[in-house]
Amino acid sequence: MDKFFGIVRGLGLKRGPQRWLGGVLGGIAAKLNVDVAYVRIAFLLFCLLPGPAVVFYLLAWVVLPDQRDEIPLQTFLERRSTNGPRM
Repeated sequence: MDKFFGIVRGLGLKRGPQRWLGGVLGGIAAKLNVDVAYVRIAFLLFCLLPGPAVVFYLLAWVVLPDQRDEIPLQTFLERRSTNGPRM
């Protein structure tokens, strides 16, 4: 899994500081160097089309690093592995 998270960090895409929910669209706007409003409008239009837009957003929220370079999925998996299985 470390290789996967290294690849994600190597993309240079982070959840942005301009957050409404998870900051995914703010991070995409920062990476593309465009106003976050344009990205939000494009995402809303994308949501109107049949497809997995919300699932995409939730996956990006869990996989993309935040401004502190922490990936929520990685943190969850590390905590789970250090606590061990519960009986």
